[in-house]
Amino acid sequence: MATTILCGLFPALRGTRRGLAHSLAAGSRSQVSTRNPLQLALVMTQVTLAVTLLIGAGLLLRSLQAITRVYPGFDPSHVLTFQVSGSWSETSDMTGVTQRIDRTLDGLRSLPGVSEVATSGLLPGVSFPYPTEFKIDGNLQPGHPILADSRFVSAGYFGAMQIPLLAGEACRQASNTSDVVVNRAFANKYMSDSSPVGHQLSGAVYNDFQPQGMIRGIVGDAREEGLNIQPVPTVYSCFNAPNPFPNYLVRTQGDPMAMAETIRRRIHELEPSRSVYGISSLQEHLDDASTENRLRTILLSLFAATAIALACIGIYGTLSYMGRMRQREVGVRLALGALRSQIVARFLFQGLRAAAIGCFAGLALGLVLSRFLAGMLYGVTALDPTTYASVVGLILLVASLASLAPAVRAASVEPVKVLRED
Repeated sequence: MATTILCGLFPALRGTRRGLAHSLAAGSRSQVSTRNPLQLALVMTQVTLAVTLLIGAGLLLRSLQAITRVYPGFDPSHVLTFQVSGSWSETSDMTGVTQRIDRTLDGLRSLPGVSEVATSGLLPGVSFPYPTEFKIDGNLQPGHPILADSRFVSAGYFGAMQIPLLAGEACRQASNTSDVVVNRAFANKYMSDSSPVGHQLSGAVYNDFQPQGMIRGIVGDAREEGLNIQPVPTVYSCFNAPNPFPNYLVRTQGDPMAMAETIRRRIHELEPSRSVYGISSLQEHLDDASTENRLRTILLSLFAATAIALACIGIYGTLSYMGRMRQREVGVRLALGALRSQIVARFLFQGLRAAAIGCFAGLALGLVLSRFLAGMLYGVTALDPTTYASVVGLILLVASLASLAPAVRAASVEPVKVLRED
């Protein structure tokens, strides 16, 4: 409403300030040109905003493309995830909980079409930004704390996720062991001088929920914290029951969702009083984790497309208006020997000049505002030259197309007809 009132009020006030003589002179057939600084200024503003929005959308789009090309360190395809209902009151008998989960795992492994089954306290690729401090062989390192991501997994986890074993052995089938497995990032950062296999790892502050035990093996790095986060030092505690309702990970030979009903029936046979919930593919979980980034990119792209359309309409409308107002001038130029191609080039230059000025202003504004997007980007910097160059090229191309039609129309004036009317 404010924009409508302002855009209607300004030309109305400007018209009332003109005197009668000025109005009659402006309407005289002897006038051959007119200037439109306000219209061009508005066009430049539209282009500026379009460039700014396009820069943001382009950076987010390139970041999203970079994330989709990332190898997470595990294979999320053909993996079905779900949970089985449980209660914290069951933890009074942890032996019973582990036996129940072991029984469920064994029952699922016997299903045809199932390659591997495991449990995990957290789904791979789902962030848990609370690192744990550890000590090795009972020794702390003052000033150099050993911080690592802590995850509880069962035997078969690395096979189900296809995370390669680099040294030693993975978690064994016995679910009540206190073994741990570390990733390559942990070994390189904290034990680069010697192999960590065989060393005793424990929490800096003991409690019943912290991983502890002998390091049995080293596995490859996986982006457990998210696809847009580099692999961090990780400690995997070999324990199948981090809680009464862990995440089950089932690697299938075909479409994982096709096995959903079969798995549900088997669990009902094993545990008639429990329910299965949260059934979905692991890939769907990873896609959901990037939903916010995709939504942000889509919205900003829509705003940028709208801004481009407005800028295009502004350029087209302004040049068309200028062409109509300068018909006499164009007719006189043609009568004096000017080429129609020169008239077209003149109008094109006016449109491109407005677009170029808007581009420079938009680039400056985009450079300032892009730093607010820095924390949302992955694989691309806020000053990515490819994005900036592509945006400028697109705007200039759109401006050229928007300027071409009114420029050709202005050059198509018949000088004899215009001069006869004059």
